[in-house]
Amino acid sequence: QEPLVESGGGLVQAGGSLRLSCVASASIFVLKAMGWYRQAPGKQRELVATITRGGVTNYADSVKGRFTISGDNAKNTVYLQMNSLKPEDTAVYYCNFDYVLRSLWGQGTQVTVSS
Repeated sequence: QEPLVESGGGLVQAGGSLRLSCVASASIFVLKAMGWYRQAPGKQRELVATITRGGVTNYADSVKGRFTISGDNAKNTVYLQMNSLKPEDTAVYYCNFDYVLRSLWGQGTQVTVSS
């Protein structure tokens, strides 16, 4: 069983919306934060958004006002609502669960925004 399972990626036209989900298997470790990162072809992986266990959020400047991260600690799930998508948002999106003593990554889900 994969520790993190992502879903929700796909192909959308510019201006459209997608919602990504990531579910983690139950863990004995204490969760510190959850997040989404992305990696476009030829570029380094970059932070998109994070949310702490207490609900404090942080966004990359490029997605502020368009993307919303939310989490459900009881369900071990993190979401990324992406609105007003742009072609430059095209990338593989990875979820991350940051626990005390370990950090887990999803397998990645492709998001493609056509112009």
